[in-house]
Amino acid sequence: MIIAIDGPAGVGKSTVAKLLATRLGYLYLDTGALYRAIAWKALQSGIRPPDIGQVLKLLPTTSIHMQFLHGAMQVLVDGIDVTGELRTPEVTVAASMVSALPAVREWLLPIQRQIGQQGSVVAEGRDIGTTVFPSAPYKFFLDADADVRVARRHRELVAAGRGETIETTSRDLSSRDQRDRTRSVAPLTPAVDARSIDTSTLSPAQVVEEMLAVVSIRQ
Repeated sequence: MIIAIDGPAGVGKSTVAKLLATRLGYLYLDTGALYRAIAWKALQSGIRPPDIGQVLKLLPTTSIHMQFLHGAMQVLVDGIDVTGELRTPEVTVAASMVSALPAVREWLLPIQRQIGQQGSVVAEGRDIGTTVFPSAPYKFFLDADADVRVARRHRELVAAGRGETIETTSRDLSSRDQRDRTRSVAPLTPAVDARSIDTSTLSPAQVVEEMLAVVSIRQ
């Protein structure tokens, strides 16, 4: 069983996906962590992601593996657990650039699908329902008002110890949206059979309840 959740940053995808996976007893798959893993290795190798050629040269010698320990996802790069190092500002910016590279997306596709074969999964990202698991029986696309998304993202950054201004957050989010929606391969867009949910005025628990109602009805 695959439940696909897509949407831009700041709509609550990760929180909702984790809650839904817990409620259903499914594995939680954050596909964005895979792009962060490649970005992490590039930075560790002294490569800046705008250097497309050097990033692509890393792929043949890179091993990325996801494992689940007590339901929690761990990301291993070349056998090293880097889970705790994937959310730094530097990796976040680099991952946004890495994810726009068609060759990287193609290289990661079989890895993502293999993870989906490990059991029932709630997978979240930006092309889950359109590209990674197009046959998933349940697909959701989350969105929210731009100002709400910026405010949410800014709160997350402040909680993580990053003191950037809300103006900077807004600019970064806008740039990320532009890259995600206009990239040549697997752009951010709802699957034709996805159920869209506006999370602007909903709590994560309310979004999960709406999803569970859909799953229950269709089962």
